[in-house]
Amino acid sequence: MINIVLALILIISILTDLRNRKILNIVTLPAIISGFIYHIFTSGLEGFFFSGQGFLLGLGLLFIPFLMGGVGAGDVKLLAAVGAWKGALFIFYTGIYAGIIGGIIALLILLKRRELIFTLKRMLFSVLFWKSANGALLAKDDKQGSISIPYAIPIALGTLFTFLMETYL
Repeated sequence: MINIVLALILIISILTDLRNRKILNIVTLPAIISGFIYHIFTSGLEGFFFSGQGFLLGLGLLFIPFLMGGVGAGDVKLLAAVGAWKGALFIFYTGIYAGIIGGIIALLILLKRRELIFTLKRMLFSVLFWKSANGALLAKDDKQGSISIPYAIPIALGTLFTFLMETYL
C-alpha cells in the first residue's frame, strides 16, 4: 500500500512540475501528514520516529540546495514526503540517486546546448573568487540565467531505483 500511495504522489508531482514548474502543497503536505499518521497507527511511537527521521533527512538533504536557489521548496517537501513514508535509510539512498540522476540530466542538457565548458569556467571562477553564481551553477536559461530542471523527475527516479535496490538486493 505504501508504495502505491508513494507512486501516486510522485506521478502527480512529476506532472505538475513538468506542466507548471511547481510541486503543489496540496500534494506534498497531505503526503507528509498521511505518512506520519500511517506509521503512528501501524507502529505507534516507533512509527512516529521512523517517519520523523525520514521526514527530517528528506528536508535536510535538499535544504542547502534550496537556500542556494538550486531547487524549489516543492522539491524539498516532496523529498521530505517520501521520507515520511519510507524512513531515513530509504531517503538517504533516494537522495544520493536523485542527485546523481539530476546531475546526469543537467550534464546532458549542457552538452546538448554546447554550454558545458562555459559552465565549468563559471563554476571555477565562482569557487576561486568565493562568489555566488546566482544560486545555480548551470548554463544560461531563456529567462533567468540558469537551467531549470523539474527535480520531481530525479526524485521519482531515485525513489524507484532505491525501491528496486531494496526489493532485489
